[in-house]
Amino acid sequence: MREAMVDLVAHYSEDHRVSDPRVLAAMRQVPRHEFVPEAARSSAYADTPLDIGEGQTISQPYMVGFMSQALQLKGGERVLEIGTGSGYQAAVLAELAGEVYSIEIVEPLALRARQTLDRLGYGRVRTKTGDGTQGWPEHAPFDAIIVTCAPERIPQALADQLREGGRLVIPLGTRIPGQELLVMRQTGSGLSEEERLPVRFVPMTGEASP
Repeated sequence: MREAMVDLVAHYSEDHRVSDPRVLAAMRQVPRHEFVPEAARSSAYADTPLDIGEGQTISQPYMVGFMSQALQLKGGERVLEIGTGSGYQAAVLAELAGEVYSIEIVEPLALRARQTLDRLGYGRVRTKTGDGTQGWPEHAPFDAIIVTCAPERIPQALADQLREGGRLVIPLGTRIPGQELLVMRQTGSGLSEEERLPVRFVPMTGEASP
């Protein structure tokens, strides 16, 4: 079932194909069914988002693959994730990067994700409960930042914590339809936009969000 999911992800879209062999291998490695509630496990490898409680979802596998690929990770990078959720995206990132830091504002989800990551051997993924709009300045700068929830605008702290040449992948907008996923690069003088596509994400929750 996992192999079928990855095959679907690899052939999902002609315009936005997930073709990075490292990303596809990571998705073959990470057991998505371990990150969803027991009642949803029969659908764990369907290409669809799933409810994980607390009003949050685990992202559609295609979107996990596309966003992971958009970061252009080669191995060894320091990556920040905003919105740990179930922990699945963090686990995929751990297969691709050197260091992964992930922030979740909803405490029950943060605790559950930490337990799952530890149980599956992803202890080197660093997590904390907190406001993701503030980033994680103690470990900045980051080579890549991925945001798995949608703010109205890009939090300035995230732009400031991105290393020059680093990539930010973030959905923007609180209205559905109307959200867009932006792929951006830090040029040193600001963020330059490289790509966008329409998406649907849960809104970002945080002290600095609108």
